[in-house]
Amino acid sequence: MTIKTTNKATWRDYLSLTKPKVISLLLFTTIMAMFIAAKGSPNIISLIGVLIGGYMSAGAAGVYNMIYDRDIDGRMVRTSKRPVVTDLIPVKNAVIFALSLTVLSFLFIALSSNVLAALLSWAGIAFYVIIYTMWLKRTTWQNIVIGGAAGAIPPLVGWAAVTGDLSILAWLLFAIIFVWTPVHFWALALMIKDEYATVGIPMAPLVIGDKATVIQIVMYAVLTVVLTIIPFFMHEFSLVYFIAALGLNIFLALKVFSLFQVANANKKIDKKTALPLYLYSMIYLALLFLAMSVDRAFFV
Repeated sequence: MTIKTTNKATWRDYLSLTKPKVISLLLFTTIMAMFIAAKGSPNIISLIGVLIGGYMSAGAAGVYNMIYDRDIDGRMVRTSKRPVVTDLIPVKNAVIFALSLTVLSFLFIALSSNVLAALLSWAGIAFYVIIYTMWLKRTTWQNIVIGGAAGAIPPLVGWAAVTGDLSILAWLLFAIIFVWTPVHFWALALMIKDEYATVGIPMAPLVIGDKATVIQIVMYAVLTVVLTIIPFFMHEFSLVYFIAALGLNIFLALKVFSLFQVANANKKIDKKTALPLYLYSMIYLALLFLAMSVDRAFFV
């Protein structure tokens, strides 16, 4: 249901279309990838260009997502007051805004670094909007797994902006976020599964059940741990990173195991139960990438 408003949109309303809270972590991994690739501080012009262009790129994807999903967003409490849903920002204006961000993002990244990085940022938009939002989200419970590739592209953008190519380590950064994504978003899905049920989105807890979803989370958490350790054995990082990653992985394992105990006991998993893993998973990824960048700058 769409709730229309007669208020006039402000710049804050347009900013909200870009999903700034979601973008923050994506942008952080992009910038950290630049520091990892540079083994220290990247070129300041490139850094600023990718920072601005990266926000625009991820923001454009968020706007397209809100435009396409406005039919279901209006039926969920969490999203019912979004500007496009309430018609505070007309769809036409939102489309113009998204297209402007798309074009400007390419220009900022390409001119400050290189075309490869700019094209990768566009690939992220296309994958998130076309593959995830328009296709997978409403058709399969694997939507988060496959669609997670969109959120894993930012480190490739950051790496390419510095080096002009994509190394094995760059693809490992991609892979880490790719397998981390189900752990993070299925924890969210367990928290708000009732909202997804009301609009018919086939999130994992609704299709395969809570317990099976938690088992999937365990599997992807194990893959995440393994992938974070591999770069150390490839001599891309020092023992300092290994110790930091080990600590972060132990806490991740504890959060996942705690959730598994609840599911294995066939107890109800609600927001309170899944929230600790959801919150820690964000801190985990941010600190992991920070540890990588610091290690490459001072210890490798």
